[in-house]
Amino acid sequence: MEIASDQGSETESINSGRIGFSGPLVSNKKKSSKKSARFKDEDSYVEITLDVRDDAILLQNIRGTTDQKATSLASQLAKRNSSFGSQLSFNLRNVSQELRRITSSKSFNKVDRTKSGAARALRGLQFINKNVRNEGWSEVESRFHELAVNGMLPKSHFGKCIGMHESTEFADGLFDALARKRCITSPSITKAELHEFWEQITDTSFDARLQTFFDMVDKDADGRITEEEVQEIIMLSAAANKLLKIQEHANEYAALIMEELDPHNLGYIELHNLETLLLEAPHHSTNVSTNSRVLSQLLSQKLKPTKEANPIKRCYRRLSYFIGDNWKRIWVMTLWLTICAGLFTWKFIQYKHRAVFDVMGYCVTTAKGGAETLKFNMALILLPVCRNTMTWLRSRTKLGVIVPFNDNVNFHKVIALGIAIGVGLHAGAHLTCDFPRLLHATDEEYEPLKPFFGDKRPNNYWWFVKGTEGWTGVVMVVLMAIAFTLAQPWFRRNRLKLPTTIKKLTGFNAFWYSHHLFVIVYILFIIHGYFLYLSKKWYKKTTWMYLAVPMVLYACERLIRAFRSGYKTVQISKVAVYPGNVMALYMYKPQGFKYTSGQYIFVNCSDVSPFQWHPFSITSAPGDDYLSIHIRTLGDWTSQLKAVFSKVCQPPTNDKSGLLRADIAPEMNKPRLPRLLIDEPYGAPAQDYKKYDILLLVGLGIGATPLISIVKDVLNNIKQQKEIEEELAENGLKDIKKKPFATRRAYFYWVTREQGSFEWFRGVMNDVAEHDKEGLIELHNYCTSVYEEGDARSALITMLQAIQHAKNGIDIVSGTRVKTHFARPNWRQVFKHVAVNHADQKIGVFYCGPPSLVADMRQLAQDFSRKTTTKFEFHKENF
Repeated sequence: MEIASDQGSETESINSGRIGFSGPLVSNKKKSSKKSARFKDEDSYVEITLDVRDDAILLQNIRGTTDQKATSLASQLAKRNSSFGSQLSFNLRNVSQELRRITSSKSFNKVDRTKSGAARALRGLQFINKNVRNEGWSEVESRFHELAVNGMLPKSHFGKCIGMHESTEFADGLFDALARKRCITSPSITKAELHEFWEQITDTSFDARLQTFFDMVDKDADGRITEEEVQEIIMLSAAANKLLKIQEHANEYAALIMEELDPHNLGYIELHNLETLLLEAPHHSTNVSTNSRVLSQLLSQKLKPTKEANPIKRCYRRLSYFIGDNWKRIWVMTLWLTICAGLFTWKFIQYKHRAVFDVMGYCVTTAKGGAETLKFNMALILLPVCRNTMTWLRSRTKLGVIVPFNDNVNFHKVIALGIAIGVGLHAGAHLTCDFPRLLHATDEEYEPLKPFFGDKRPNNYWWFVKGTEGWTGVVMVVLMAIAFTLAQPWFRRNRLKLPTTIKKLTGFNAFWYSHHLFVIVYILFIIHGYFLYLSKKWYKKTTWMYLAVPMVLYACERLIRAFRSGYKTVQISKVAVYPGNVMALYMYKPQGFKYTSGQYIFVNCSDVSPFQWHPFSITSAPGDDYLSIHIRTLGDWTSQLKAVFSKVCQPPTNDKSGLLRADIAPEMNKPRLPRLLIDEPYGAPAQDYKKYDILLLVGLGIGATPLISIVKDVLNNIKQQKEIEEELAENGLKDIKKKPFATRRAYFYWVTREQGSFEWFRGVMNDVAEHDKEGLIELHNYCTSVYEEGDARSALITMLQAIQHAKNGIDIVSGTRVKTHFARPNWRQVFKHVAVNHADQKIGVFYCGPPSLVADMRQLAQDFSRKTTTKFEFHKENF
């Protein structure tokens, strides 16, 4: 828009006595005149006629627009009086600025509140969450009486009183805005004033919410917001949402908002500018593109199973669902329980027909039955932890169709429970029943037992304990109890609040070393099984027969791992320490090292501990020329590892991410780095992703590590397959005999608590956004520290995010080209989105993160599989 300054043309209207003028809005004549200014917007003109009379300015007419704002301006300007002279010139300049703003194309086009984006925004700017709003005034009043001092509520307790206790700074800003509007200068308010505040912040009208938000920013209450005030509210919103990086660059983002809302450099923005930005800013959603026909059909269905009135049918349906979901586990558990029950029964019956039964009774049969199951389980428990064997069976055989290899660790725990029961039956029956009955037996009853216990009957309890059979059994029970206790999650993950001296004896290190006590246990177990009271012939001493093959297999596994680790010392190329206590190690890939995305490796650092090996998921793709892992420091070993590598790191330069970095090129003078050993990649549930055309990948926090590798591998293979197809088409060749890569589409949802976490995989996110032109991989980042969309505490962040992404293509929260969603995902909507886009297809759902979400994810997969044509197969890996 330009002001026409054709000073050579003047017109006079003789009949009206008014003077028309086209030119700059200045006057040196002390007389009444009518002045007309024309504002050009492309091919259209707006003519404005002013009546200037001494110290008064009257907007006489506006032609060329029907906007109500322009019409209202006339009445507003008519009321403005000013002194003559320099003050008149100043006011005329203000009028010119006002007219430039009013007649701009953006101002004249009133925001349409009927659009879908606007409708969503109109539900926003909530100052309190839904739970607090449902409480009502009575709960707020009750908290007022608890927090009030001498009948007055201090400003410091305002946030807690209205339910905004987790955002103290934002609550203080809201208090100031509400108090300023009512000319309240006291730092405390009465209950009546609090009720007025409550009525305003719970007003459901969008205009009232917008005005309240505007008042928070407008510190001096002049109806205009300056850049300094914008910067202050950005700092306030960033603090409420724990976005430290936005706080650090608040001045840059304030300038960005002013550039967007104040294109004419007036130096301020007004209420309607915020409304325009809020209603017209693009919003993002998980439902990006859907098939409307399938969606309407899906919405009409009840995705949760309806409750069957008939209890028999209800039980039958639940049973059929349970069997369908767990049939692999069921048959394995049934086989294991059958074998245990068979061994117990066989030994129980065998000893019931021996002479010892007449003295010891069912005590000895129970003890021997428990011992037989104990032998079997002590042999079986080694097999699930033979990692090389499990990986080979999972990857190279078809047994995975009927055997749940993903549950190997859980099965290991179940067998440990079986061992505990066997120990309880065997040791408990011997110590509390068998031995006392033998001590109190008569000479006649003892006569048949002389071949087993000697000619002289044992005369006290100590006789049994001091023997080889006795002390080996007691020591084994003690060592097993220690290992079993320290392996529990409460002790292994330090979840219990214990005294410092006791807490040092727990944690992962304690679990690791106590588990190796089983080497001693197995040696004692073989000795205990050889020196038996009631079996003297070697072929009846079957303990070694049970243990021979599993122990040899496990010993070979450990030897192979030790041999491999000796020559697989990796050369480190880069180290990066990120926010969120995460360290990334990039290594040159060892020669011949092959792996599949989703697998993990074991890492050993002699500078921390020469004996400990810890598993970490691989975050690089098989096609990459490097090997990478991301380690979160949660325990003592990982904390020491981070400290050791941080010593060789320096602050990053340029645009490189990470708090500390060490980029080590082959030709550089390498600093002294800790020696790192790795052990072969091992199988994990996530590696089964290649079986599915469609993937739904869900990672929480550091649980995204195996899924990032899958995302990179999917993109690399899709690109490679496309290049092969193009090359074959150009050369007219037939399709080569290569197994096609199954995955054609992937949805990746990453939920993290801290903004700094996005630094971990910033490069991967940008690579996918840059190279995935066809949208084969759909990325969704969620930051749970930011309040959900619609909350006033995140409203400005949402506006700023929209501006920054539209102008520069960079998200202000993640620092990547992928937009970040706020709060937690609606997982039912996520599953619905995938189900709508992929009807009649099988979806592989891979979850990696804390176990708290497993039940919900599995239930959703089951609900959608049963009530839609899309089938979801759920796989989990807990961290």
